[in-house]
Formats: sequence, C-alpha cells, structure tokens
Amino acid sequence: MRALRLLPQSAMAIYAHPDDADVAAGGLLAQWANEGCAVHLVVVCDGSKGSHTPQTDPGSLREIRRVELQLAADLLGAKSVTCLDRPDGGVSNDEELRATLVGLIRQHRPEVVVGPDPTATFFGGVYVNHRDHRETGWALLDAVAPAAAMPLYFPTKGEAHQVGRLLLSGTHEPDVVVDVSGTIDTKVQAVLAHGSQLAGDAEEIRDVVYGRAEQAGRPVGAAFGEAFRSVELAF
Repeated sequence: MRALRLLPQSAMAIYAHPDDADVAAGGLLAQWANEGCAVHLVVVCDGSKGSHTPQTDPGSLREIRRVELQLAADLLGAKSVTCLDRPDGGVSNDEELRATLVGLIRQHRPEVVVGPDPTATFFGGVYVNHRDHRETGWALLDAVAPAAAMPLYFPTKGEAHQVGRLLLSGTHEPDVVVDVSGTIDTKVQAVLAHGSQLAGDAEEIRDVVYGRAEQAGRPVGAAFGEAFRSVELAF
C-alpha cells in the first residue's frame, strides 16, 4: 500500500447511484476540485428504487434524489453532472451504455477515471455488492480500455481519447491511499446531502464516514484516507 498524490487537470467519476461517488470517493473528488481539477460526475441510475418503504412513489423518489445529487455535487465542486436515468436494477454492460460512456469520456477527456471495482462481489460474509455497481464497473472498464482510445470503436462519439489512470473504489485489492484529511468534512456534508438514503441520524452517519476514512488512511499514516485499486494504462 502506498500513498498517492495526484492532481489531474480533468477527471471523471462514473458511479451507479446518486450517492455512490460521495460515499466512495467524495474526499478525493472535493480535493481535486479545490485544487483546480475539472471534475465531471456521471451517474448511471435514477435512484427511483432506493427505499425500503413499499409505499414510496418511485417517480417522487427519483426527483428527490436528483435534487440531492446536485446539492452533493455542488458541495464537492463538480464542474458537471450527467444523469443517464437508467432505472435502479436495470443496468447492464451493454453496447448502448458503453457507447454513452465513450462519448462522455471523449467529450470531457479526463486524465483519470474513478469508479467501482466490478470484481468485488462479496464483503465480509454479510453483503453482496449491488448488481448496478458491478455492471457499471464493467461498463466503465470496457469504455476506457480500449474503446475510448480506439477511433474505430464508436466512431460517431467523438475524437479518440486515452485515459491515463483508473482508480477503482470498493475494491478487495486496494494498492493506493489518497490522504483526504483536508476534505473529509466536505465528504461528510456531501454524504449527508442524500437525506432520503440515511437510515440513521446524522451523527451516526458522520461517525461511520469518519471511521471508515480513518481506517483507510491508517496504512499510510494519514488521519483520513480513501483507498483505491490503481491501474496505469499503457499508451
């Protein structure tokens, strides 16, 4: 495990649900934005099924979560937010999704793409990684390597662009940690912006976010960190 200090000019975060980026990489994205990086956020799902209450109206929840997403993105300092509006549970690594992601990558030309590690399925014998997370992860990997960089893939989606690095969160094989001590409070605020998703009170959520970040930072001596699997792509 090593500490990673990186400041791209442009970065893209691709996640399944409206709150995923904040939970997984909010500290890093806020840090980059604070330091002048153009951070572009892509959310694949509409969040319409993110409730344990059967009486919840999916259409109303979708609109609530869209507002929460924009609030959180503003807190992080994201330059743009793109919602692909696939229904929760309906993500597939299909040609349409890959083409859309390739088009966005070629449009914004990020040096780094951040997103979920699709190889991580089981966590601690108590959690199975959401299918939307896994399918989004596979789609972003296929969009980045090699499609976005190869002009004959999706030729109508813009000029080819080679992403330099992938940072994959929620991974069983982290090899880098980013010190997010300076932006941990912003991460907490962004997570709390998703009020519709908070099962406990705000103080409990804060404790969980701080606790996980403290644990992630410990291997590299950071007060708070976020861990990723880093893939440097060959040009």
